[in-house]
Amino acid sequence: MRKPVILLFLFCAATCVAVWAVVRFTNVKRNRWIQAASIVTNNTNGMPADAWTRAVERVKEERTSAAGGAAETPPELKHYSERYWFLATQVAEIEHHNVRTCQDFLDLAAMIQSGEMVSVPFVTDSYVLFGIGQRADDAVFSRFEDDHSVELYDEAQLNAAYKQIAEQRASLESEIKSLNSQAGRLTKRDRAKRSELQKQITAKQAELKSLDEQKSSLDEAYGNAATRRNLFKDYQSLQALAKSFGGRSYDLNNPTDRQVLKISMLSSLRPQALKILEEVASAYHSQFDRPLPVSSLVRPEQYQHALRRVNRNAVLIDTPPHSTGLAFDIDYRYMGGAEQTFLMNELARLKREGRIEVIRERNANYHVFAFIDGKRPPDDLIAASLEKAGAPPPEETHHAEAKPAKTKARSRATKTKRPRATARKRRR
Repeated sequence: MRKPVILLFLFCAATCVAVWAVVRFTNVKRNRWIQAASIVTNNTNGMPADAWTRAVERVKEERTSAAGGAAETPPELKHYSERYWFLATQVAEIEHHNVRTCQDFLDLAAMIQSGEMVSVPFVTDSYVLFGIGQRADDAVFSRFEDDHSVELYDEAQLNAAYKQIAEQRASLESEIKSLNSQAGRLTKRDRAKRSELQKQITAKQAELKSLDEQKSSLDEAYGNAATRRNLFKDYQSLQALAKSFGGRSYDLNNPTDRQVLKISMLSSLRPQALKILEEVASAYHSQFDRPLPVSSLVRPEQYQHALRRVNRNAVLIDTPPHSTGLAFDIDYRYMGGAEQTFLMNELARLKREGRIEVIRERNANYHVFAFIDGKRPPDDLIAASLEKAGAPPPEETHHAEAKPAKTKARSRATKTKRPRATARKRRR
């Protein structure tokens, strides 16, 4: 009877250790982000040192009963009947004005340097950046092309990266050899031990394969002389930006500095979008004496891919709206019904004026997209952008909706013409 009890105890202990390890790892990652974010938010452009903290407290402050009630969503913020029309509207604007998008932080850096993007203060009297850059990591900056990342180094760092890979590879090969030797000395009765050793061997072999893939990636990227020069040049450009960005200098060799720089760069927008943000924030602040919580600004496609793992609304089409710097999100989680209704009416007004596209999302955000010249693209251009927004071709839609042969045929042919601006959005 004691043996099952002991086994159960060991199982519970192992489970507790595993849970503790996961929680600890998660907390470490979150604490690193909080540390990095605190460095950024302390630079508040003349605002008091605790301005950001106090603004966040105001955002989260419990509302009184007077601020309650159900929020009334105007039709302008509801989903279209054609689920791709919302995204197609933004794609049409991007296509019409040939808006440049950013693939990675290198592209974003260039757009900031050229003035296409402007830095957005983390806190002002009327708004606060709330959760910007939560998926930003402290990894080495990299080029992102064709869904593939290549880490950026100068020549000395590249040599160090190759050396580190070689050392880690030698260590793993030694460990695998040792584990195989231990397994070879076991008898047939030691099945449990053999199984455990095999798991360790498999894990080490996976690490070895990952290192080999990392080396192959470096070989492919830096093996060509012309490509190598371009990557070194990209690194130098980023280094120049890092030496003076937002009033401070960043060391690209320092993991915390890399993360802080990424968060700072993600706090950017195109001037047209910033103008809309400031207008909406001013109206909201005047009405409720609270800062407007802004949860997302520009997002390079590389960052968008990382975000997609935890946010299904992070769209992965060829031209995701956030990668243009024309889109931003407003967080309404902590707002009372009256606040939400007021804010949605303001956004609806801007949409009726043709200055923005907007939707109320289920994940407690209003997604706002600013039009370059304050004019909504025409419906025919939006309709032409449906497939680029992810909609299936009309003939495929017709085929998918067709009834099986055994079903009685309809008297009229199925219409394939798409509805116009009553459309429903799939993803932004």
